[in-house]
Amino acid sequence: MSLSTQRSNTETLQSLSTLELAQALAERLAIAPNDWHRLKANRPAQAGQQLSAALVFLLKEQPQEALVHLNQASGWLDRSISAPPCPTHGK
Repeated sequence: MSLSTQRSNTETLQSLSTLELAQALAERLAIAPNDWHRLKANRPAQAGQQLSAALVFLLKEQPQEALVHLNQASGWLDRSISAPPCPTHGK
């Protein structure tokens, strides 16, 4: 990566609000419907999705909703929860 590319990336990141950065991270870590079967048991992917959602809610000053997602992430990491049934089955 060139120095000018690094500067451009840094300037782009600095122009975004903390909430916008968190929302971009949440979008990046969200499990798309096409990937649900492949990632349904991937605990780091599931936890990352929940943690990034928790961060967005925290920054939106919705601590109760943030806590729900934080607890979900914790459940994925400590193995106290598992993937729900496929959302498209039974429709």
